[in-house]
Amino acid sequence: MRVGSFVLAAQFPGQGQGEALHRAVRSAEAAEAAGLDAVWLAEHHFVPYGTCPSAVTLAALLLGRTRRIGVGTAVSVLPTTHPVALGEQAALLHLTTGGRFTLGVGRGGPWVDLEVFGAGVEAYEKGFPESLDLLLRWLREPRVGADGPRYRFREVAVVPRPAEGLGGLAGPPVVVACISEGSARLAARRGLPMLLGMHCGDEEKARLTALWRREALAAGHDADTLADGHVCAGVAQVADTREEAAETLAKAMPGWLRQGLGAHVTVDGRQRTMRDPAAYTELLCSLHPVGPPQLCARRLTETAERTGVRRFALLTEGSGDLAATEANVHRLGAEVLPLLGARTRERQH
Repeated sequence: MRVGSFVLAAQFPGQGQGEALHRAVRSAEAAEAAGLDAVWLAEHHFVPYGTCPSAVTLAALLLGRTRRIGVGTAVSVLPTTHPVALGEQAALLHLTTGGRFTLGVGRGGPWVDLEVFGAGVEAYEKGFPESLDLLLRWLREPRVGADGPRYRFREVAVVPRPAEGLGGLAGPPVVVACISEGSARLAARRGLPMLLGMHCGDEEKARLTALWRREALAAGHDADTLADGHVCAGVAQVADTREEAAETLAKAMPGWLRQGLGAHVTVDGRQRTMRDPAAYTELLCSLHPVGPPQLCARRLTETAERTGVRRFALLTEGSGDLAATEANVHRLGAEVLPLLGARTRERQH
């Protein structure tokens, strides 16, 4: 089992954006010190839900500040970036860090980001498969051209090539954020593992992984090997008791969720609904490792057994406090990982 930290750079009420980013960097460094396997970085624009607008840029910083831990994006939003530009950045990080970078991509949402970056709502509603396929070609082929509805350009050389310089190691691993059957089928047909969201329980995750497996096998892929790359997002808060851990999150997360999610603006004025922040926090506490170390280990083990997913990206900054976040990461590494027999990159290599 491989356990990592999920970093949103969340701006809690009363905090500045610099404070949120400082906590994000410090918590990632703490994750390496604690023996976690990876750090996964979220990307958001124009909202305090997450103050990192470029997950790949923050990944570059953290890869430079660390030596062992893997760093991935969760996710880089494809509709608002050019796939070739993202592919070039991913190749650069892959080659210069000895393969420690993982590229997570997703469709994002129908937000005003699409207007600001000139992508338009079509890029969100219909353009994701084209963008994903162009990105994958860039990461796998020596020369690439495009003649699609959105991207058209003459053939050019891929520089740097991701497969060069690492003893023939393939390009950076790619995972796809999946919250629906459609996205699970898309990932499976392309032989890509899934990043599953923190909002759904084990039953829904198991249903999506079963669907993904059927589609992957039908497409001729080695589903068993590829499934090792699946990642479950979640929340982790380690404390001496379940009540203490849940109270820590209940005091901080609803205010952040209300402020952060409430700031989203749709691109075309469509109606949107927001979860009740307190109820959502309570749901997350019920689904994920929130409590004493034994409970946290049991929750992770049960999810792995029910879904077949053995990699986790766990939000550890739910308290909103730097010192408490670092302490939470330390306890996750020192008290929960030993109960799981969790592997780290250091142990693997």
